[in-house]
Amino acid sequence: MSSRSYTNLLDLTGDYIPPTFSKTSKKMSRVMTVPGILSDFRDEDYYYSVHSDATSSISQDRCIVVANSLPINSELAADGKSWLFSRDEDSLLWQLKDGLPEDMEVVYIGFLNCDVSPAQQDEVSSHLLEMFNCVPTFVDNDVRSKFYHGFCKQTLWPLFHYMLPLTPDHGCRFDRALWQAYVSVNKTFASKVMEVITPEDDYVWIHDYHLMLLPTLLRIKCNKVKTGFFLHSPFPSSEIYRTLPVRDELLRSLLNADVIGFHTFDYARHFLSCCSRMLGLEYESRRGYIGLDYYGRNITIKIMAVGIHMGQLQAGLNLSETEEKIAELNDQFKGKVVLLGLDDMDIFKGIGLKLLAFEQLLKERDHWQGKIVMVQIVNPARGRGKDVEEVQTEVYSIVERVNRQFGHDNYTPIILLERPVPFYERLAFYTVSECCIVTAVRDGMNLIPYEYTVSRQGCQKLDARFSSVSEPRKKSLLVISEFIGCSPSLSGAIRVNPWNIEAVADALNMAIKMPEAEKQMRHDKHFKYVSTHDVAYWACSFMGDLERTCKDHYKKRCWAIGFGLNSRVVALDPSFRKLSQEHIVSAYKRTNSRVILLDYDGTVMPQGSINKTPSEEVISMLNTLCSDLNNIVFIVSGRGRMELSGWFSSCKNLGIAAEHGYYLRWKSEEDWETYIPNIEFDWKQVVEPIMKQYTESTDGSYIEAKESAIVWHHRDADPDFGSWQAKELLDHLENVLANEPVAVKSGQQIVEVKPQIA
Repeated sequence: MSSRSYTNLLDLTGDYIPPTFSKTSKKMSRVMTVPGILSDFRDEDYYYSVHSDATSSISQDRCIVVANSLPINSELAADGKSWLFSRDEDSLLWQLKDGLPEDMEVVYIGFLNCDVSPAQQDEVSSHLLEMFNCVPTFVDNDVRSKFYHGFCKQTLWPLFHYMLPLTPDHGCRFDRALWQAYVSVNKTFASKVMEVITPEDDYVWIHDYHLMLLPTLLRIKCNKVKTGFFLHSPFPSSEIYRTLPVRDELLRSLLNADVIGFHTFDYARHFLSCCSRMLGLEYESRRGYIGLDYYGRNITIKIMAVGIHMGQLQAGLNLSETEEKIAELNDQFKGKVVLLGLDDMDIFKGIGLKLLAFEQLLKERDHWQGKIVMVQIVNPARGRGKDVEEVQTEVYSIVERVNRQFGHDNYTPIILLERPVPFYERLAFYTVSECCIVTAVRDGMNLIPYEYTVSRQGCQKLDARFSSVSEPRKKSLLVISEFIGCSPSLSGAIRVNPWNIEAVADALNMAIKMPEAEKQMRHDKHFKYVSTHDVAYWACSFMGDLERTCKDHYKKRCWAIGFGLNSRVVALDPSFRKLSQEHIVSAYKRTNSRVILLDYDGTVMPQGSINKTPSEEVISMLNTLCSDLNNIVFIVSGRGRMELSGWFSSCKNLGIAAEHGYYLRWKSEEDWETYIPNIEFDWKQVVEPIMKQYTESTDGSYIEAKESAIVWHHRDADPDFGSWQAKELLDHLENVLANEPVAVKSGQQIVEVKPQIA
């Protein structure tokens, strides 16, 4: 599929081939502390690592997993000076290793969740590398704060969740200083990756919106690096995303990855729409894979929701602590129906909407009063600021009002747990809850419904202990927002619009009253999907696509073009050679007979030029070429002969091939020729009314009527709508003109009807 990404192909450097990488594995450098924001991006910093044709002697594959945070827990030792580190078993980064090949080494790069003093950083780095294969990244605290709490949480996070900073009190306006911190941290991560990578062998898997610039920075340092990027948050529609002042830099950086992953088709569709509307790129489906062509590189768009770690959950269900907590909760909620919510204290989680729906349920159906309990577990907020405070205030207010109005001595309608809940206790709450409710107004994935489903499936140990309970546990009900990433994969859930309070209340009532057999059928359907599409399945599938996409990297010849964050890498076949000006001049002088064919639009005249009339300089150059008796010079164009002959009337010896060669004239004083005489054009009377109909309904389109053809243009129309209309018009014309001696063809944003040539 063609795209506009090739317009600067001739900007490639000449015959220079930079030095190649060494074939030996590079020893990992010691960790360095970056005290402040790095200087502006300089191409000379990476000039000698642009091109690499060498292959490494290391045969073992290695995956470098890069994320904002390392999968490491840290706590201060008893002496108050040193640190104790342990694996964070809940981290997705540890869990995804189960889906990678057993012989693949995994190295992790990211921040620690503690503040290590500069004097301890080298020692800590060596320890983490030896014990956990982790490489910590260190930056100045002020830079890190501006990076994470500033640009990531105040700019990207709200925007990706469809929140625009319409006023200073509604979101955070773009701050150039925060952006510089974001760039600086991404550069630091890029340098850290280059310390450990073997460029021709290792795979790099980048996670989430914190490091969206990393693909560009790595591609410049090593243009054949095998890079995957997975976005764990939503990707907004183009109308939202295009408001970001640095939209092009981030979008082009993602396109420097080889595989770009999204949880749902909606997120991928929004990303592809941005590529189409802002960069003019087109995508296509290739045997089930969605692909983009970007400067000769094939990019795979991966759509697959991340799963949960089945082994960890099943092991947690078998813990004695879980069993005892379940027994305790059964006694606490005996005779009552338990509804469960588990969310971060976040503006997008919809906690207030959920509690309002529960209040509505108690008001409308008073028979549930005293019989139903909402347990809302609230995790600490990841961000901070006015929005978080407003959410907390709303939640506290609703809980106090509902408990005051409907509660009594032995009954508390809403139990709010705003504290860290251990893993075993979370599983216990899942197990005793009749229904799990997720009413987030926008969420990237949300694995709570998956965990709830597996917990309700239980295990043999729990079945044996609680077999006396009258109701079977292998059933579950989910009321989930249609705006979260896991919604498409849970077809048996009751999907709701969280803003419709009455509808959510009705959904809660429906879930509670649903027949047991139907609850079990819905549960079985969910459990089958969740248990087979776990985190290992997701990681294996992503790595498989990354390997497939990158398998021909070593065959490509690559050049870096552009500057700074707009840098791109052009990948071409090994046989490609740029035409050398010296070679062209030498060949020109050696020959005695020459034919020079010049395309007009996009070659003689710039593609984006509004005024297509040739300048005096162009006319002068053409006359100079035509004055040489050894030259035959032709302008080749799809334009009509009258327009072209008027423009080039002063070029007496210039040949013109109008309407793509349908009309031909060797010199200005000669007559026009056509090699297809006696053609009837009665079909135009059929075509014109049809094209006018599509033009009226497609803003920005127009008809170009030629002597030999009729062309419908949609270059200036909405990219998506114009493309849809073009396909419809093509089908329409092919059906109507099936028995006419014409060819109906689609081209670069056109649909053309012209005589059929045998």
